[in-house]
Amino acid sequence: MRTAALRTVALTPAFQQAQVSDAQDPTAPTADQVDEPASDIVVTGSRGQPRTVVDSPTPIDVISGAELQRTGKSGVFAALNTLVPSFNLPTRAGGGTSTVIATGGLRGLNPDQTLILVNGKRRHKTSLINAVSNYYNGSVPADLDMIPTAAVDHIEVLRDGAAAQYGSDAIAGVINVILKDDAKGGFGALTAGQNMDRSDGELFQADLNLGLPLGEHGFVNLSAGAKKQQASNRAEPIASNIRLYPLVNGALDPREATIDRLVTSNYGSMPQESITTALNAGYDIGTVELYAFGTYGQRKSDLNYTYRPATNANSLPQVYPNGFYPRVVISEEDYEVAVGARGVIAGWKWDFSSTLGRNRSRQRADRTINASLGPTSPTEFYVGSLISKEAVNSLDLTRSYPVGAGTLQVSGGLQHRIESYQVVQGEPASYAAGTYTSSLGRPTPGASGAAGFQPSDAGFVKRNNLAAYADIAWDPSRDVTIGGALRYEHYDDDSGDTLIGKVNARYAVAPWIALRGAASTGFRAPALAQQIYASTTGQFRTIGTPPTLNLLQIKTLPVGSPAALALGAQPLTPEKSTNFSAGLVLTPLPRLSVTVDGYQIKVEDRIAITSTLTGNAVSAILVANGQSPDISAQYYTNAIDTRTRGVDVVATYRHPVGTIANLAWNLGYNYNKTIITGVKANPPQLAALGADYVLFDRLSRSNLTVNLPRTKLFIGNVATIDAFTLSTRVVRYGSFKSFGNAVINDRTFGAKWITDLELSWRTTDSLTVAVGANNLFNVYPDRNDTLTNVNTGAGFYATSGAYGFTGGYYYGRVAVNF
Repeated sequence: MRTAALRTVALTPAFQQAQVSDAQDPTAPTADQVDEPASDIVVTGSRGQPRTVVDSPTPIDVISGAELQRTGKSGVFAALNTLVPSFNLPTRAGGGTSTVIATGGLRGLNPDQTLILVNGKRRHKTSLINAVSNYYNGSVPADLDMIPTAAVDHIEVLRDGAAAQYGSDAIAGVINVILKDDAKGGFGALTAGQNMDRSDGELFQADLNLGLPLGEHGFVNLSAGAKKQQASNRAEPIASNIRLYPLVNGALDPREATIDRLVTSNYGSMPQESITTALNAGYDIGTVELYAFGTYGQRKSDLNYTYRPATNANSLPQVYPNGFYPRVVISEEDYEVAVGARGVIAGWKWDFSSTLGRNRSRQRADRTINASLGPTSPTEFYVGSLISKEAVNSLDLTRSYPVGAGTLQVSGGLQHRIESYQVVQGEPASYAAGTYTSSLGRPTPGASGAAGFQPSDAGFVKRNNLAAYADIAWDPSRDVTIGGALRYEHYDDDSGDTLIGKVNARYAVAPWIALRGAASTGFRAPALAQQIYASTTGQFRTIGTPPTLNLLQIKTLPVGSPAALALGAQPLTPEKSTNFSAGLVLTPLPRLSVTVDGYQIKVEDRIAITSTLTGNAVSAILVANGQSPDISAQYYTNAIDTRTRGVDVVATYRHPVGTIANLAWNLGYNYNKTIITGVKANPPQLAALGADYVLFDRLSRSNLTVNLPRTKLFIGNVATIDAFTLSTRVVRYGSFKSFGNAVINDRTFGAKWITDLELSWRTTDSLTVAVGANNLFNVYPDRNDTLTNVNTGAGFYATSGAYGFTGGYYYGRVAVNF
């Protein structure tokens, strides 16, 4: 019963290559088994009745844990970026907490518009809002990098709207992580690598998985992962005509000639250390099966801010005579635990479960100063903490009935979810506004780089959600599938009530070709973090005419705060979506499959952060509502309506080369285009300030429409020759653009081909060694010196190409199976 209920191995034809051979998977088939079709049963998107991928009425990708390991990537999201055609994970350099959390989007939408499940249960969200970033700004996703890669058996990616089946957030689709449940064996692996250029970005990673029997009828599967990421930096020394010290009696300070003019150290990946663990367990007591799973992780991330030279009013010469590099250290604790039971009563399969998840982010700043307090200011501060919690109780029922010549599957369920979010204020010195003035001017208040959360920022919000759903799937014949779902949800806050639905169908025209399609409505309730999150950070913004780059102190205002209301903020309401998809499945040969799926997703009342509101008129409003005159402001709002259209093509072909080798090819292609169909009008409060104040400006709009590659193509192959496995993957990331508020700042970046390669050698049945390269040929995005900030020597590579800008990365791995 354990195997049938707890684990269903699932491999789509597109990714069956993952089962061909793998040094870290003791269950991988040998070369003479490759001709046999791999299991491709999936449980996501079809309640109660597992189906094969080719029989599914909606598109699903399935990635094995072995394939995740073989990418050489350091986390689950990074691996998915090279394995799922319509998934994009842009690289971020700087940009606040956006550089800490792993945030990738499906089908061009935000990360929190894709629902994350673990073993079919909703995963809790991170407490770190995706703030201060051009991409996915304001999203609050679940962070899959808090799950050790070694714990993952496979991942099922449902590329279709599924909110009617699974609830809020599933606008773009669902990512369901299935944990390993082996009762014996395991593996351990050590991986180390670094970037070719500058020999930086060192990564050290250890993975462990162990399966154990639990009595005669149960299992316990344990996993752990440890990672240490060193910094990489692609900044360049600034010109000698940029002054880093104040003039001395009208002349240059002699130190200008000796100071290291590589003044930026954070233009690349930032240091991060993490330890993650996972448990998956089950026990069959006869008529009932008990199960439990969970994860626990700790992660420490360095968030380095831009260099403040000695010419900066915040660089008090008594404390930092040569300037300083502010840093925020974010210490996270993350856990989720789920317990449940399932069985059969009167022909009904039932599953009752409870889950509890929590993410706490504690933030400290060091190597900084609150210069408004003068030279006696501390240089280390407790900035504050963010805490997100989510508890879910679910009851799911399903039963099949013979109807006509086929089967009718009937499912239904109830769910209660409690969410809470808390902002804990920092120590007073971290946000205090002192009166000290230096010879260089009046410093900005608060800890430089990241002022602490103020008492007015602190808050706690909680809400309850009740949901009920009904789901049916009818197979009147082996060639036809018809399905539908309805879901009702009630929130006890401004999100209110919603009723959404979905219909889908599949028709096999012939044994080798099938048509499929779906239509659905969906919604995403505003994240609690989007309602009360507040922070003050130093950010570079291009403002004015002609445009100039300025370092601004920007305050993200809670939607319900007096200052936000005075600038036109309104309570956030749910995003609403309409999703259509249609496709075909081709299996003309026993080992060849091709799927083509087109889609359209309309999202109304999409939540986004406003433009940066700055200037004397805004300052006057902020001061009148208890804020500092030295800040600019922004807040979250239901700002826009969008329409996304695209197509996914996935194909695979497996074949032997005589008796020498076995090859497994896979191809994926995605075209995705998003346009803005409507923009919220300026609220009266902003309209009264004049035409220069725009709620959602041109730059902000471009982040949703042109700043990510419109196309992605990958071609992969796994070749197995005796004990050797060569895995190659070539990915073409399409061109993309970067817009500013002024057309003169618009830039276009060309398409790039990125090649990944890994060669592994199974020296014995237990030991495997592998060497590999991500971005083998050291490809960089197009360089554009007009983007460079002359004061920092950085910014000449756009970060939205989804393949990074630190060049080639090479690694080695040793794995032991037991």
